[in-house]
Amino acid sequence: MLVITRREGEEVVIGDPRNPIGVVRIASVKGDRVRVAFDFPREVSIHRREIADQISTESPAVVGSIKPVASVTP
Repeated sequence: MLVITRREGEEVVIGDPRNPIGVVRIASVKGDRVRVAFDFPREVSIHRREIADQISTESPAVVGSIKPVASVTP
């Protein structure tokens, strides 16, 4: 785990700095509350830990089923 110190308005670049995956910015600090802004592509999922834990413990929903293909004789 990497632990760094950032001040309000400062950023952390994730991935190659020339073509980053995303950027994390410290939006504000008020008392013991820190607001963090994430700038990532929409296809990258970002979840709070408690939500991620709920997602990982839920059984996945069945979207469809795979039907066997009838064998083809040449």
